[in-house]
Amino acid sequence: MDPVTKERLFGFRHAFDSPVTLWITLSVLGALVIASIIIWLLRTLGRTSDKLHDELVKRVLSWAVMTPLLLGPVLLGAAWTIAAVAILSVLCYREFARATGFFRYRSLSIVVVLGIASTTFAIADHWYAFFVAIPPLIIVLLAMVAILPDQPHGYTQRVGLGAISFLLFGHCLGHLGYIANDADFRPIVMLIILTVELNDVFAYITGKTFGHHKIVPHTSPNKTLGGALGALLLTTTLVATVGHFVFAGSPVDTPIKLIGLGLIVSVAGQFGDLMLSSIKRDIGVKDMGASIPGHGGLLDRFDSLLLVAPAVFHYINYFRGFGVDQPTRIFGGGA
Repeated sequence: MDPVTKERLFGFRHAFDSPVTLWITLSVLGALVIASIIIWLLRTLGRTSDKLHDELVKRVLSWAVMTPLLLGPVLLGAAWTIAAVAILSVLCYREFARATGFFRYRSLSIVVVLGIASTTFAIADHWYAFFVAIPPLIIVLLAMVAILPDQPHGYTQRVGLGAISFLLFGHCLGHLGYIANDADFRPIVMLIILTVELNDVFAYITGKTFGHHKIVPHTSPNKTLGGALGALLLTTTLVATVGHFVFAGSPVDTPIKLIGLGLIVSVAGQFGDLMLSSIKRDIGVKDMGASIPGHGGLLDRFDSLLLVAPAVFHYINYFRGFGVDQPTRIFGGGA
């Protein structure tokens, strides 16, 4: 392993080489401080009830814990980022498997976890050919392993749940980790995480302000056309503005392409949220877990990333690529 690759994987000395990385880090920390002050002022002025105050405090404290867990690995290096995405994939899969009952099929669950582990190795090795080959291979393996118990009843459902589990939590989410193979991965990953989370906030605020017409009331009663359009406008503007500095000098840095990137983040993010709402309605649960106070489970918080990560990855990859100037097959001994 050459020194440059070793520094990218494990080094943190160049964490703030991009000013965007520093801006985003300071902005997030500043937002937490400002939110805490606002909550304190509202409480002091008697503008919030005990229940609302406790809920707001719970949410801010949750973000205070999640922020270093999200930004820390990105700042520490690519290896930490890839590992963090792998852990998030396994934990999200665990929530999904428990909620749907898929965990009962131990052999199939092992195949899904094996797929996540294989995907993580392909990402860390910067082995793109293996990365794209894993999904069909895992589905083939799921289809074969599901036959062995000799229980035809429910076969389609078992294989389908296994395929969805791996594709969403292993492969789709894995695209976020693969971005770490790029020399400038930090501002890109931070841009994706920041704008995906703000997309939800924009939809909520504009929906409460301008939302009257429900979009899919049976799937998500609180989602409105006003909220969707408001998020689309604000998120696209934010992505295009910050993206100009992130991708400066690259083929992505044109107004049309940056607007396209913003539209992808907002649309895929909102559909990711609606997708999980559909799953929860289908299986009859309110939240996928309770690991994050005030937010539900990890899937309830990071559902948007499931669709945003692959969509953004392939959009950017088409125009500039990821890690094209970096060594490939780092651990596998390729050229």
